[in-house]
Amino acid sequence: MGEGWALNTRKVLIDTDTASDDAVALIMALRAGKSGQQVPLVDVVAITIVAGNVPVEQGTKNALYTAELCGATAPIYVGAAQPLTRELELATWFHGLDGLGDCGYATTSREAEKTPAVDAIIAAALENPGLEVITLGPLTNLALAIRKEPKIVANISRCVVMGGAACTEGNVTPAAEFNIWVDPEAAREVFLSGLLIEMVGWELSRFAAVINEQDIAEILALKTPLADFAIGCNGHAREAYFEQTGDNGICLPDPIAMAVLLQPELVLQSSEHYVDIETKSELTRGMTVVDRLNVAGDERNQRVWSDVHARAKKVKVCWKLDVDGWKKLLKSSLA
Repeated sequence: MGEGWALNTRKVLIDTDTASDDAVALIMALRAGKSGQQVPLVDVVAITIVAGNVPVEQGTKNALYTAELCGATAPIYVGAAQPLTRELELATWFHGLDGLGDCGYATTSREAEKTPAVDAIIAAALENPGLEVITLGPLTNLALAIRKEPKIVANISRCVVMGGAACTEGNVTPAAEFNIWVDPEAAREVFLSGLLIEMVGWELSRFAAVINEQDIAEILALKTPLADFAIGCNGHAREAYFEQTGDNGICLPDPIAMAVLLQPELVLQSSEHYVDIETKSELTRGMTVVDRLNVAGDERNQRVWSDVHARAKKVKVCWKLDVDGWKKLLKSSLA
C-alpha cells in the first residue's frame, strides 16, 4: 500500500451493542479497503460496546468473536451496562438470546481492554482530530463521554447514527426505533451536543434494501467463513423480521449505516433539519421528531424547540439509499 494512501486513512470509532446485524457492520469496517475492495481504507481505532440488543457482556463477546473471525486486532472496550436513567430493554426476541441467532458460535480467546469505553472514546477523539464515529446501538456511551469531556465534540468530524425513524413508523413502537427508544435521554443529549450527525433511520433498511432470497444465495455462494457467518447469525432475525413486517429476507440496518459511513455517495437524497428526541411521553418515547418542513422556528413552536435551536446543529437526515451500491459493498466485504 502506498504511503499516500496510508496518510489518508480515515480514523473510525465504532460504538455497538453487538448482535447479528451489528456483527455484519463490524465485518464491513474491519474489511474495508482489503481484498481489492474499491472503498477507502479505514483504521478502526476502537470498538466500544454498549448494552442494548443484548447485555453489555454478551455484546462484548460477540464483538470479540467477530473481530477474531476477521483477523482484526482493533481494541474492544466495555461500556455502559444500563441506559442513563431507565431499565435496560433487550432485543433478544429479535436477535436470539446470544444476539447471534443462538447458533452456538465458539467463544474467542481474545479479551476486551481494561480501559472503560467512555475513556476510550475520549482518548480516541482527542488523539485523532477529525475522528469519524458510528453508533450502532443506544447512545449511552457517547452521551457519557461528552458529559465527561465536552471538548471531544469539536474533534469528531462526523457522527453517523444508526437510529431513529424519520417521519415514519418505528420498529419497536409505532413511534420509535429501538436504539433511540432504549435510551432516549442519551440520544437527546447527543443530538443536542453540537455533533455533526448523519441520521440513518431504520426505514432505509426496508423494502428493496432487504437482503432477499437471491442476495442470500449469492452471499452463500461466496463460500467464505464471513459469508456463512453473516447469513447464519441473522437467521433468528430473519424470522423475527417476517413476523414483525410480513416481509421475507434479512433486514440489516447497522450494515446500511456502515455502508453510509464507508461510502457517503450511497446516500442519494438527504437534507438537513433540526431533530429532537421525545423523552417525556411513554406513548412516543424515543421518537425522532424531524423538522422536515422547517417550522420549528415559527413563533408557535419556539418555546418547545428552544433547546434544540440553542444547542444543536442541524442533522443530516438520509432519505434515499443506492440499494444496488449498498448490496455490492456488502457482498464484497464478505468475499
